[in-house]
Amino acid sequence: MVELTDRQIKLLKAVIEEYIETAEPVGSQTLDKKYNLGVSPATIRNEMVALTKNGFLKQPHTSAGRVPTPMALKFYIQNLMQQKEMSVTDEVSVKQKIWDYRQKTDKLLREATKALADKTHTLAISTTNTGDVYFAGMANLLDMLEFYDMIATKNLLLILDESDFWWSIFGKDVGEAPFHVIFGDDLKQQFLANCGMVYA
Repeated sequence: MVELTDRQIKLLKAVIEEYIETAEPVGSQTLDKKYNLGVSPATIRNEMVALTKNGFLKQPHTSAGRVPTPMALKFYIQNLMQQKEMSVTDEVSVKQKIWDYRQKTDKLLREATKALADKTHTLAISTTNTGDVYFAGMANLLDMLEFYDMIATKNLLLILDESDFWWSIFGKDVGEAPFHVIFGDDLKQQFLANCGMVYA
């Protein structure tokens, strides 16, 4: 991977956070007005061109703005995203929800998946090595701009019960990494091209 300068890292972080907030291509004017990058709009444009050439940004055909690539999003999650510790109150609350089911694997996984969806405000999915799939948080998709596209949402909901599909993703060896990040083309489904997953 190409080594980025501090300025490029700061700019990339701003582009990604703006894109996460709006789900729209990000332009240099927006970055100049909204983020304190400490450089001129021309410098922002030049750095965006460099980030595009290095594979961190791409330019949709219909827009002058840029969007982060899967490589950029992986870089963000692994290096730039602020880690938040779960509060003691939240930890106790989650443990209380699932404690009674510790001897019942099926119910334990259902409750743990629901707790994860509630905490992250996303879709949460769990699988077992026997092919069972548990999911929760489908309603959370409706709060995400990228799922305003009803066709993409419908297609995702249709494959929720496809255990082979999920096992093909989650069954991959993550090695020593505490978590694994997968985006876009790695998901092998066209309608998931703008989606990503973090799993452990």
